[in-house]
Amino acid sequence: MRLTVLAGGVGGSTFIRGLLKARPDAEITVVGNTADDITLFGLRVCPDLDTVMYTLGGGISKERGWGREDETWVIKEELAEYGVEPTWFGLGDRDVATHLVRTQMLDAGYGLTAVTEALCQRWKLPVRLLPMSDDRVETHVVVDDPEQPGKRKAIHFQEYWVRWHAEVTAHQIVAVGQDKAKPAPGVLEAIAEADVVLIPPSNPVVSVGTILGVPGIRDAVRETKAPVIGLSPIIGTGPVRGMADKVLAAVGVASTASAVARFYGSRTTGGVLDGWLIDTSDSIQADSIAGAGIHVQAVPLWMTDETTTAAMADAALNLAEAVRR
Repeated sequence: MRLTVLAGGVGGSTFIRGLLKARPDAEITVVGNTADDITLFGLRVCPDLDTVMYTLGGGISKERGWGREDETWVIKEELAEYGVEPTWFGLGDRDVATHLVRTQMLDAGYGLTAVTEALCQRWKLPVRLLPMSDDRVETHVVVDDPEQPGKRKAIHFQEYWVRWHAEVTAHQIVAVGQDKAKPAPGVLEAIAEADVVLIPPSNPVVSVGTILGVPGIRDAVRETKAPVIGLSPIIGTGPVRGMADKVLAAVGVASTASAVARFYGSRTTGGVLDGWLIDTSDSIQADSIAGAGIHVQAVPLWMTDETTTAAMADAALNLAEAVRR
């Protein structure tokens, strides 16, 4: 079975770990979001790609859900002593090694796809990890300026999330460079040749949304012969993790499982979904989702451990078979 997953960082990698447990013999390609990427201290940092890589390679910090296990922070402390900004984003010492290798390879002329493949060899990943694009795309957020009341400014997504914890009002989400980006080598083929395309409970705006926004990828998802199944990142009126509710509000979408399903849209009406899993607590929304032309099923969606996440993955693949029939 060939499975292609469009994934963000923590939520995406957690789901993929369950998918591997549910289908250990599957050939899995992960298309990772790179619009969260940022250059700091001269180093190119790819948070979502690294979270997938560390999680599936066994090096992730289990306590934080991001960064390396057994991390130290000497470099961060020394940079602070020099007064180097930004102080709100810290790179751990082990993590810096990854960014050094990536930056050196990029500077030598290698594309991000080749660089990611080289990094993943160290971690012996059980999946193929592809960036959504080799081209530079960065998400910026137009916010109320927390330092100048009454004014707005555009800041990098990492500043919005890491520095301000998504507590400043977001008015607009802008993926800078996205309109000129091309899908990375292998991305369109992975979607076209998949038996099932899966959209995990990642952020629908700044993770999956930015992947689909790369010219050519949304069309590939619409045109693939494979069923496309998504899992709601919203349970009740809140996100499973992160700030999905905040950025959904910025694009005018309510924070409900039904609203996110309609945001993605049915493939029968030009969207990207064939099927949508919602949490059992949201089963009352099933008729609304079905009315939008999307097959829907309610199952437990809290990813509390690998066993429950594997059950979610099973449910998604079973829904794909129902759609196929």
